[in-house]
Amino acid sequence: MDRPYYLEKLKLKMNNGMIKVITGLRRCGKSYLLFNLFYRYLLESGVEDDHIIRIQLDDWANREYRDPDKLYKYVKDRITDRNRYYILLDEVQFVPSFEDVLNGFLHIENTDTYVTGSNARFLSRDIITEFRGRGDQIHLRPLSFSEFMAAFDGNEHDAWQQYITFGGLPKLLGMKTDQEKTDYLKGIFEETYIKDIIDRNDVRNRSEMEELVDVVASSIGCFTNPKKLSDTFKSIKNVAMHPDTVKSYLDYLEDSFLISKARRYDVKGKRYINTPMKYYFTDCGLRNARLEFRQIEETHLMESVIFNELCMCGYSVDVGCVEDVSIGENGKRVQKQLEIDFVCNLGSKRVYIQSALSLSSPEKTLQEQRSLLKVSDSFRKMIIVKDGISHYNDDGILVLNLFDFLMNRDDVI
Repeated sequence: MDRPYYLEKLKLKMNNGMIKVITGLRRCGKSYLLFNLFYRYLLESGVEDDHIIRIQLDDWANREYRDPDKLYKYVKDRITDRNRYYILLDEVQFVPSFEDVLNGFLHIENTDTYVTGSNARFLSRDIITEFRGRGDQIHLRPLSFSEFMAAFDGNEHDAWQQYITFGGLPKLLGMKTDQEKTDYLKGIFEETYIKDIIDRNDVRNRSEMEELVDVVASSIGCFTNPKKLSDTFKSIKNVAMHPDTVKSYLDYLEDSFLISKARRYDVKGKRYINTPMKYYFTDCGLRNARLEFRQIEETHLMESVIFNELCMCGYSVDVGCVEDVSIGENGKRVQKQLEIDFVCNLGSKRVYIQSALSLSSPEKTLQEQRSLLKVSDSFRKMIIVKDGISHYNDDGILVLNLFDFLMNRDDVI
């Protein structure tokens, strides 16, 4: 299937003098993007096939090029003229000291290098620092809903139920039964993601970390922090886990791109509040599989999908809070903190977003938009709802249909 958003990113970064590093969650399609979609684009753009140097380093037939000296020599020998050569390396972590080899390619003026990798070290968010400021990251996510819908045989409501249940890992599209999808997700979570995290970070207590994964998966969209999670383990599971250990485990999960966090932001005070945060799984299917598909709450999963869609299109996403002051029945001032689900920033652009499964009554509408109306600036404010026609209400709030957002995201925000 096509992934035009990411292909366009690669095209925009061509020949910029940097190493293009495709990162992302395991099994989200990094190799396919580079070796199928981008390779095809190069050919269609008139690049001669012998000027595209492709090596899949996980292929046994290419095992000799896992030697860094042989890899460098092979590439150098393939360059026989002054025209541009494109170097595409898949699973580059098979090469010891691959950073030095890739930095060596930067000194060959007529080359442009692209790499992917899939072990825990390469999945880390900080891999780009290995290239001494000469690396350019393209972060790939599982299929967005519109990408999923493009390959789904059915209507958008059926696609939505499949998407929030099994997620957007591309391989799932070829699976026929729910049992096959379930087995696949549970298997790769245990044997791939957890194993990578443990191996990379030398985790000594696997069961302890897995317990934390379960707790985080159960509380998506809820405020938490290491201290609160530590207290949860002590009170519910009768397990002593120091907050510093909890923080380390959360960092490991973020580094592997399994989860992302949204920080709490005081909209009026224009500052971050270093207390609770919200954590969201990068893929709903992996989260659900981890919980044996026991907690399929559409409200929280919809919020999670919206968060991931916003991150995909480049927004920095926080959880907003605004102060609400009212007069109580006793005549005294009552101060409350109201939450805004998402405060989204991209350059000079900002959008405030509430996620609501439905607005079933005027009271529910008032509840959802109350925090938005407390924000005094002129940036866009919207409530995304699953059903209904997109429209502006009398208070100037855009009530946006979920599928209008998911299918036409760039046009509506």
